Order: sequence, then C-alpha cells, then structure tokens
Amino acid sequence: MNKLKLTSDFDSTADFILYEGDIKELLKNVPDNFTKLVVTSPPYNIGKTYEKKLHIKDYLDEQKKVIQECVRVCHPEGSICWQVGNYVDNGEIIPLDVLLYPIFSSLKLHMRNRIVWHFGHGLHASKRFSGRYEVILWFTKSKNYTFNLDEVRVPQKYPNKKHFKGPQKGQFSGNPLGKNPSDVWEIPNVKSNHIEKTVHPCQFPIELIERLVLSLTNKGDWVLDPFMGVGSTAIAALLHRRRVMGAEIVPEYNKITRERLELAESGHLKIRPMERSVYDPNSPNKNIPPKTIKIYSFSEQLDFLEKSQLNFFENPNKGGI
Repeated sequence: MNKLKLTSDFDSTADFILYEGDIKELLKNVPDNFTKLVVTSPPYNIGKTYEKKLHIKDYLDEQKKVIQECVRVCHPEGSICWQVGNYVDNGEIIPLDVLLYPIFSSLKLHMRNRIVWHFGHGLHASKRFSGRYEVILWFTKSKNYTFNLDEVRVPQKYPNKKHFKGPQKGQFSGNPLGKNPSDVWEIPNVKSNHIEKTVHPCQFPIELIERLVLSLTNKGDWVLDPFMGVGSTAIAALLHRRRVMGAEIVPEYNKITRERLELAESGHLKIRPMERSVYDPNSPNKNIPPKTIKIYSFSEQLDFLEKSQLNFFENPNKGGI
C-alpha cells in the first residue's frame, strides 16, 4: 500500500501539500495557471481566535493580496469559489460578498453564480432576524471552464412527471439523471452533533466542498484552499481523486488535519453523505447514517486503474473498471 505523499512545501508530485504558515508564502512557489479550483472560506474579520481583527479597509487589502495570487495560479479553465458570511460591527452586519465582489471584478473574473448556502441552525439573534445562510461567490477565469453538472445532479422532486401534451406527450419531463441543484443549497452546518465536528468554530461541511470539487474539476486536477482550517477541503478533494494544497497558520488545526487524514487513509473517517437529506422528524426512517470513507494516494489509484484495465483485456466477460 502506497501512503499519501504529504509535503509541507510545494511539490507537483505530492498528493497533499499542507503549508503550516501564511498562504502567501506557499503561493510564491506555485506556477501560473496550475490549479483547477480555488475554494475557501477566509476569516470574516470578526475576532475569532485564528484571526486578528483589522479595520475593514485593511482586511480587504489583505484579502486582495491573496485573491490576486489565487487568480495567478488558477488554470485558464479553472474556478474560484469564495465562501463568506457577514462582517459584524457594533451589531450592524455588512455582507462580505458585497465588499469582496469589486476585487474579483477588477481582476477580470467572470461571476457564474452567487450560491446561497442555507442551514437550519446557528446563533439566535434578539435584535434582528437570526442569520441562516452564507454565500459562495463562484467565478471563472475565462469563458471556457470546467463544469460537470451531471456529477452533482440531485433527485427530481417529481420523478414520474410526464409531458401532458405536444410531441413528447407521455414521456418523462425531467432529466433521468436528476435535476440541477440550483443556486440555493440546503446543507447542515457543522455544529456540536455533526459527525464531522472538531474544535474549529467555523468548520466546512465536507459535502459542500464535494459538490464544488465534482462539478468544477476533473480527476487528477489540483484543488487549492488558501485557508485550510481542519482539512475538510483536502478530504473532499482526495476522496474524489484530486490532488490538493493549502495553508493554515494555526498549529492545532494542522494537527487535526493530519489526524483526520490518517483516519481517512486507514478507512475509518466518518462523514455526512452527500445523498443524505436534511433530517425530517416526521420521516425518521428516511435518515441515511454517516458513511465511513477511505482515501488513496494518486499512485495507488493509477495502479488500480492499470490492473483493472489489464484484467478487462484478459477477461473481457468479467467487466471493466
């Protein structure tokens, strides 16, 4: 068994590059047009333990430095997904996507979607309505970009619905592979009872990243997370046969990332399945339990494919890959 090739500095042959420091230092060594997807949730400048609260102008200046480098290393057919919430100042909220959009626009990126991530639980407000969504800004570097819709289709709401008139009368009206998941995603956020929960206060659910990895990259592509946190992006990318790199300045989070990676490599990491719907107390039997995953090194995947192809040609009646 070939272990994942984990490095701390840039190495184009690695499975996972985890730089324990400032992302700008890692990006200095990453070639232009290298990674197919940049996906991250940056600090919101609200004073969490992993960030120093700055004046909003200084915060945006720091974000611009990182975004400029992410654009440089992004592949011409690649995407950048910036997931943000609100900056809060004296009880007044300022949507960060509104403040960040001009930066991306000035860099000549093309906005494809403003995806609303809706979740059912969060802080309870007393002087305004409780916030229950955040936003993913999806930009592409060019007009020709990777988008694999069939990889992320969801079940049709009315799978047996048929055309009632016209030349297709009697035929199913929906795509048999499922429907487009739209730009509103209902995915639970990672709270205390979530199977993926760690000590990180603002942790990505892996299934949120899975949907972006599957739709915006192909197998073998590189994924970059500039603010890695506890490694959810890494797990989602490696699980689906992509390579991944990122940086994190908090030593405790890097330790947790490595622990989660070891669990996944040994086949013992539990995650919330993408196909699991939001829990409905009126239909508890529909609830899909957590699944245990295993990830493989890139060289292992190639070995598996070569053996499968060889087996197919030697025994064509037994099926292929």
